[in-house]
Amino acid sequence: MRDVIEPGMLLVDKPAGISSFAALSRLRPGFGRKLGHAGTLDPFATGLLVVLTGRATRLASLLVGADKTYDATIRFGFRSTTDDPEGALVATDLTTGTSEIEAALPSLTGAIQQVPPAASAIHIDGERAYRRFRRGEDVTVPARAVMVHSFSLLRFDPTTQTAEVRISCGSGTYIRSLARDLGDLLGCGAYLTALRRTTVGRFSLQAAAPLQAIVDAPAGTVAWSSAATAVGHLPQRLLDPNECTIVGHGGRVAAAAEQQGPIVLVNAEGRLIAIGDADGTVVSPRIVLEAC
Repeated sequence: MRDVIEPGMLLVDKPAGISSFAALSRLRPGFGRKLGHAGTLDPFATGLLVVLTGRATRLASLLVGADKTYDATIRFGFRSTTDDPEGALVATDLTTGTSEIEAALPSLTGAIQQVPPAASAIHIDGERAYRRFRRGEDVTVPARAVMVHSFSLLRFDPTTQTAEVRISCGSGTYIRSLARDLGDLLGCGAYLTALRRTTVGRFSLQAAAPLQAIVDAPAGTVAWSSAATAVGHLPQRLLDPNECTIVGHGGRVAAAAEQQGPIVLVNAEGRLIAIGDADGTVVSPRIVLEAC
């Protein structure tokens, strides 16, 4: 398998029914073995998967903490062992209404403590929680702090007891847990039936392409951009040819007084050479993608 000509980023619209790992496997014949993503999606979920190709996988740590937006569907009157459609369902025979849902949403907005699902990838005593769950073990996942920027009701169908919601949240937030907790607040139970991720940081699903369309096209021609695009939210510093050689070998270059924190180092062609840390005096390379 070959690598792409240069490191870059793919914006993939993942279909339901496959894991994020399986999505990467479908891309490898065209883009090479070295692929990574900036935030996984559950198999039943669809939407934006930010995939890094080649040496750009080294940039994942700069993207995984980005805020995300989801459109989700929640069904009330049931509880799921996994908080989603893949678990066993237990009916509560209880219902709710629009006004009750809207009144409960503020309690799940802002900085909250959230208990991730038992069937999650959280490590418990060195092992993924979902592995213990699948063995039938009792799994207790500790609560952790997450940020929910907004949690809004778009539509509610009282006949089917399903709500369409939109959620903007910080990294690490489990939408399944929000659905479960909303059902608990209302006393009727609830679980997540559908999930679609629409944004990751400044990247939008509108710029993505279906996974199969990317697989079918020549590598790099659909929904792909250079590595510099992946970190376009960071300030840039242009390197001259001599500085480019220095940075490519891990050396430091001068920084302007106003340059503080992470900075993107590019050559005259706009190619990403490295990510550095500036202190107002020098820039020290932290992640070097290529030598000039």
